[in-house]
Amino acid sequence: MEWKQKFLERYEELTDIDSFIECSSRPLRKSIRVNTLKTGVKEIKSRFKDYNLKQVPWCKEGFWLKGEAIGNTLEHFLGYIYIQEAASMIPPLVLAPKEDVILDMCASPGSKTTQMAALMKNKGLIIANDINILRLKPLSINLQRCGVLNTVMTKMEGRFFKDKFDKILVDAPCSGMGAIRKSPNTPLMWNPNTIKRMAGIQRQLLSTAFDILKENGTLVYSTCTLEPDENEGVINFLLNKYENAKLEKINLEIKRSPAILEFEGNVYDDEVKKCLRIWPQDNDTEGFFVAKIVKIDL
Repeated sequence: MEWKQKFLERYEELTDIDSFIECSSRPLRKSIRVNTLKTGVKEIKSRFKDYNLKQVPWCKEGFWLKGEAIGNTLEHFLGYIYIQEAASMIPPLVLAPKEDVILDMCASPGSKTTQMAALMKNKGLIIANDINILRLKPLSINLQRCGVLNTVMTKMEGRFFKDKFDKILVDAPCSGMGAIRKSPNTPLMWNPNTIKRMAGIQRQLLSTAFDILKENGTLVYSTCTLEPDENEGVINFLLNKYENAKLEKINLEIKRSPAILEFEGNVYDDEVKKCLRIWPQDNDTEGFFVAKIVKIDL
């Protein structure tokens, strides 16, 4: 894997660069989530005996496995399993949807939407939104394959939503620096200007989401990037903009790294410590960032 020198210099300030490079240079472990709308963990364990299933500690329906052509199995076609990266399973668990009215603002291809539907047992309502008509196709296919019945798809810019929601997931478009193991060319595409542009979009999406969140509602913001500007910086922006935005600590059985509180002259609110920052080397997964925000009643 090739790395830009400026990229390495930047990340040297953020983490143990040798561990990061070593882990990021290895292939990503394959993982699946059992779709409990159609089957159970016990059944899949029985069907996948030869795949050496290993439990994902933070998700009881999640498993790492070894084997080829998982996407060609009957269980995948029938929607019994969803091929999903283990760190990607975190945001729906943090949001903890029940019989709520949920907005999944950036839903495609539907890994987290289908996971939320399963957690809700097909009750309540999910509005699964995406801005691109082409991205709605895989979303639609995955919702149908997984037997999701409580979800309506919409195509619009997140900033145009006006209705109020009990809970909102903003799995934001990002620079993808945490997904290097899936996309080895990502470090070569790294560009500070792209980071700034993405952070602007993320601030807009998060502000809109908070505006349309009901009082005492929960908002989860997540990215698969490792850039402070797109993670802690965006959350710091929200805390400064809204007096009634409060962070909650994320309690999951997972190894985590400290949130970045100061970077390139920017100093972030101490509350940002409550965010979940995961480097690839922490749990042998993708890099991921998750924040749980509550809208308090002032």
